[in-house]
Amino acid sequence: MRVVVSTIARFHHFDLARELQKRDALTAIYTGYPQFKLRNSGVEPARIRSFPWLQAPYMALMRWPWFARTMEGRWSNWAHRALDAHVARTLPDCDLVVAQCRIGVKTGAAAKRRGIAYVCDPGSTHILYQDRLLREEHERLGFPFPGLDSRAVERDLSEYELADAITVPSSFVRDSFLAQGVPAEKLILAPYGVDRRIFGRTAPRAEEFRVLFVGQLGVRKGLHHLLRAFRKAALPNARLVLIGSLSPEGQAILAREPVESLTWLGRQPWPRVVHEMSQASVFMLPSIEEGLALVQAQAMACGCPVIASEHTGSRDLFQDGREGFILPVGDADAMADRLRRLYEDRSLLAAMSEAALERTGAIGGWDGYGRRLTDAYAALLNRAAR
Repeated sequence: MRVVVSTIARFHHFDLARELQKRDALTAIYTGYPQFKLRNSGVEPARIRSFPWLQAPYMALMRWPWFARTMEGRWSNWAHRALDAHVARTLPDCDLVVAQCRIGVKTGAAAKRRGIAYVCDPGSTHILYQDRLLREEHERLGFPFPGLDSRAVERDLSEYELADAITVPSSFVRDSFLAQGVPAEKLILAPYGVDRRIFGRTAPRAEEFRVLFVGQLGVRKGLHHLLRAFRKAALPNARLVLIGSLSPEGQAILAREPVESLTWLGRQPWPRVVHEMSQASVFMLPSIEEGLALVQAQAMACGCPVIASEHTGSRDLFQDGREGFILPVGDADAMADRLRRLYEDRSLLAAMSEAALERTGAIGGWDGYGRRLTDAYAALLNRAAR
């Protein structure tokens, strides 16, 4: 089996490429990342085909607020379309191509003209389901929501239709596609792994009760629910630690939902994130919409129990009441209650911490993910050959 992977940045696709390479199934991986940023990817340089001419400037310019306000959507669209066209023009001989959503319109069409199977990898919920969830949440907050970029929506829908199969990382994502009428037989469920070489306890838990969040600070990640839950829990001598970039919406939410014992660390390199996960008492992720948030398993690998909404892919990672708690999206009262439980019952906290470590060991890193998808690709090719 010969597989080509295509991704605009890095994401989990390089983990997939590494697993395919290990099984001698990787022909090439295309990416918008510059080659020098992929030295430690684990993929042989000869198999990496970098096309950074639009994505690399985009990543650099995103640091400037004026660019994010005025050009971000258009430039992102150009970068996706350019990489898609480049892969379609230069696609090597292979049996199957896996393209990240939004860079598979021309690639998928070119592949199918040549008798190559095309797999779409969205990594998140169905685009129309996602748009509805985010629109409703913005309306509840009284924030303007222009909707998801219409060009992105159009590309996603075209790719769903064109694909021979669609990979989904969680049951939550699968259900969103089923709800939009995508047939079950077209969906491949493959939850992500966690790299235990990077994520593991590096420091003892802090004496101070710390609640940790890692991700972009904004509506989609449920920042408003996190702040409300922490405030409602009213935990003496506890601290909320936030790691991640702050969106304009996030700034408005922080002003609207003030919390006294709060530390915002901004964006941090992975070693610092691992250190904070190791010191935290609990990790919280009350997202409105996610595919499968890898930070949950990463925190668990550091011995940190998780409190997450059911819209994070959490049910495919851990069991409610064992390694953490899984709650209805937006239920700040329930989140506050679970925080108080862990704060008041340190034996429960210790038991959940141990269970989280055991669970990430059972997940099996990325090997299980690679095995599931390799088997699924082989089955797809066998069906096509009949």
